[in-house]
Amino acid sequence: MFEQVNGKVVKINVGHAGGVVARTGAMLFYTGDVSFAPHQVPGASQMGGMGGLARMAGRMMAGEHEATMLATGMGEVHYGFAGLETHVVHMQPGAVLRVEASRLLANTAQLQSSIVSVASSGGGQGGRGGGLMGALRGAAAGVLTGAGMFTTQLSGQGSAVLLGHGGFIELQVGGQYPVVVDPQAFVAAYGNVQTELKSAMSWRDAVGKGSGEAMQLHCIGQGVVYVQASEEKL
Repeated sequence: MFEQVNGKVVKINVGHAGGVVARTGAMLFYTGDVSFAPHQVPGASQMGGMGGLARMAGRMMAGEHEATMLATGMGEVHYGFAGLETHVVHMQPGAVLRVEASRLLANTAQLQSSIVSVASSGGGQGGRGGGLMGALRGAAAGVLTGAGMFTTQLSGQGSAVLLGHGGFIELQVGGQYPVVVDPQAFVAAYGNVQTELKSAMSWRDAVGKGSGEAMQLHCIGQGVVYVQASEEKL
């Protein structure tokens, strides 16, 4: 599994992990006999036969995901990206991790991957209850906030590496009130966490006499939400 070398670099034994999927350009150096090949983004092509709206959603999904490379063989690879902070999440069987596409550095290849709408995703269901129209509404909200429209969902046993500006804050979800996050600071949610993008804009905000965040991401359920110490996009 992934190990932290320092706050910005991780390493992993590719052979022991059964392969590693990482964003293109993340490999820093390696030792041993390791091969790299382009890795197909899952999910974006699965809606091709479902009509115009589905194809549009598929194109949105593809646009929200970074190009990735699959590393296989026997050896140790070091990963990092643009000097950003890294954080390793070790996943247990049955757990779900939903992470902004641009904030996922790498994951072990044994994890199952899919694409869901961050604006209406839920633990175990991936936001599918909202259907295509729910995903498109989430996409529209993502355009307005500048946040990602779709997010990568990982499940199974393995580990993943998150990227963030200025370090990470782990927020426990499960109390009486939801954890409310700025969508541009949101990195990932781990566990049975449901997320919903809500408008916080009042009439006074609309006419320019108020202040505050126009959109907020409400997180409920049981688990952890990872937030970066910045609103800067990756």
